[in-house]
Amino acid sequence: MTTLTAAPGTGERKARENSPGAPRKRRSGRLRRIGLPYLLLLPALLLELLVHLVPMVIGIVVSFKELTQFYIRDWSTAPWAGLDNYSLAVDFNAPIGEALLKSFVTTCLFTVFSVGLCWLLGAAAAIFMQESFRGRGFLRTLFLVPYALPVYAAVITWAFMFQRDNGLINHVLHDQLGLTDSPPFWLIGDNSFVALLVVSVWKGWPFAFLIIMAGLQNIPREVYEAAALDGAGIWQQIRRITLPSLRPVNQVLVLVLFLWTFNDFNTPFVLFGEAAPESADLISLHIYQSSFQTWNFGTGSAMSVLLLLFLLVVTGAYLLLTSRGRKTTDA
Repeated sequence: MTTLTAAPGTGERKARENSPGAPRKRRSGRLRRIGLPYLLLLPALLLELLVHLVPMVIGIVVSFKELTQFYIRDWSTAPWAGLDNYSLAVDFNAPIGEALLKSFVTTCLFTVFSVGLCWLLGAAAAIFMQESFRGRGFLRTLFLVPYALPVYAAVITWAFMFQRDNGLINHVLHDQLGLTDSPPFWLIGDNSFVALLVVSVWKGWPFAFLIIMAGLQNIPREVYEAAALDGAGIWQQIRRITLPSLRPVNQVLVLVLFLWTFNDFNTPFVLFGEAAPESADLISLHIYQSSFQTWNFGTGSAMSVLLLLFLLVVTGAYLLLTSRGRKTTDA
């Protein structure tokens, strides 16, 4: 008859597990495991609080105050204005509200064109780069140069290129190709919208290219090979395979590009200075002018809060629609 013997140390281990202090040790170990991620996130949360949340709360408070240059040394002593700043900003029959509405419409048009062109160029380049050919690595690096360059250096370079008399753009279009009767103005007048759009697309499309190219790596090549054997052409493969597979990537990409473009302040400020032309008066620069040129920080803060609410509503509606579409597709 075989006698079963306990492994060495088994009794001691069971005794330790059954001891009164064992549950307490297990709980403390579990708490340490659960609390460690939050402890590691604490520095980032504190920095987020100091850099973003605290100024945002102060800006909301200022939007309810009549803060002008007379109270700039101690903004807390400025008298309360209630909703007067908001009423002034949304009164579209008054000069301030009418100018804000024009800037809002201009920003919407600019965002639609910029995001659309960035996505189109990025998707075309990413799909083109899927095929292996000589020099593909060099082209990938070259395409990412606008995204890697500092914004101020890149936009200042474009500002010099858009100069009327000695800029590279007019030199090519007018002097070399003869496409214009006279060198056009790019940084003033109606052409300023086109100049701003060119710069925005130039520095934004490499990000779309990078994200879409990463998304394409998750599509198996066997799917394209099977589609080609079934007689599907390149456009049918893009329509039936590539675009549906990239839908989750595109949903996030479009949202990020929308938020970046709609809030873009550096590009118009560096390109045009403190006073942008009317055709390129984006709302971020318009709020800056309303605050720091007229010294009416209460109205400018109210405009900023309205912009924040608009972006929150659009983002929430976009996420809701895309999540519903994803659930419908999965079902």
